[in-house]
Amino acid sequence: MLKDLFKTRPKYVTVRPDQQLRRAEPAERKEIPDGLWVKCERCDQITYQKDLAKNLKVCPKCDFHFRINAKERLNLLVDAGEFQEMDANLKTINILNFPDYENKIKKSQKNTELTEGILSGRAKIGGISVILAVMDFGFITGSMGSVVGEKITRAIELAATEQLPLILISAGGGGARMQEGINSLMQMAKTSQALNLLSEKSCLYISILTDPTMGGVFASFASLGDIVIAEPDALIGFAGPRVIQQTIRQTLPPGFQTSQFQLEHGYVDMIVMRKDLKATLVQLLRFHGGGNRDGN
Repeated sequence: MLKDLFKTRPKYVTVRPDQQLRRAEPAERKEIPDGLWVKCERCDQITYQKDLAKNLKVCPKCDFHFRINAKERLNLLVDAGEFQEMDANLKTINILNFPDYENKIKKSQKNTELTEGILSGRAKIGGISVILAVMDFGFITGSMGSVVGEKITRAIELAATEQLPLILISAGGGGARMQEGINSLMQMAKTSQALNLLSEKSCLYISILTDPTMGGVFASFASLGDIVIAEPDALIGFAGPRVIQQTIRQTLPPGFQTSQFQLEHGYVDMIVMRKDLKATLVQLLRFHGGGNRDGN
């Protein structure tokens, strides 16, 4: 027994198979529901969705402007309860029987809760009566089909008839819809000609360019405003930077086709932060004597 006291003890404990320890189960992690947080595309700042909405969907760290839909634009700019929609009954048909076009339209209608990619109607901004049309990028990437062009043309003609200021807010990254062929392309000429008639009536036309304003939208009514306003960092132009660079085989300058670049080169008259847009419009409308106060 005395021998056993002075025996060298093993450094490791031998565990028989039936005595193996079980690995502790990790604590159950609570998953964060999708959509609660938003990551800024420019500075990677992560912001609580509700806080971002309170800040008009502008990053609180770097002022990056997230895209907003047509209804959010109306809430931002129009006096409470002072928007009367027009031509809501106009709907697109698949005149060329283009494959899957009806499904794309139905999907966009479900996602945006709009019948088409633009809302148009009478509105009051700061008590001033205007004709307003707002595009929605979420509806087939803000592309211009025959119904979009028709609603814009009717809005222009109404502004001319009633001698009211016209405000068009563009958000088109898809240009003219290929699914409608020449019926879509002709909207560029139709809207441009209608604006010529508006100019002859000496009515003010303010064009607001948001991200993105490209293709046939930019090449027609969007670039023809008496005053052209853009949001910061909006992509503005006809063809995208990648397409242009591949075509001319040259490196494009930094910031090419952003609203800041377009301002420097005379395509845009001013860049306005989203929070300042309504006040800027009211100031411009009053300065140019546009519209009648209180609808009189």
